[in-house]
Amino acid sequence: MAPKRNAALEAMIEEATVDAYNDDEQLTGLFTMIEDHLVVPFATTVLGVEVTVKKVDLIGDNIVAICARGCDRQRIDLLDLPLPAPPPDGSVWIDAYRHWAGR
Repeated sequence: MAPKRNAALEAMIEEATVDAYNDDEQLTGLFTMIEDHLVVPFATTVLGVEVTVKKVDLIGDNIVAICARGCDRQRIDLLDLPLPAPPPDGSVWIDAYRHWAGR
């Protein structure tokens, strides 16, 4: 099953980065797809605490989730963000980003 999943992720990465010439442009392409497809807000648990992912943002060389709990806000690198079960719609783009980052 993993080879099929990897092929699907590679196809998504290709779609997001088709016009990209370097890693920065590829990152921007992937961020755009995540921002366009990931349904937010959604709840997840970070270090045993329930938080709400309000949005995603591109900060430097990282895509981050802006998490909230009450009036507190925290950026969590999307590579480190635990996803809930079931994951939110569009989270397959997070999987594609993680696959791209792990190359």
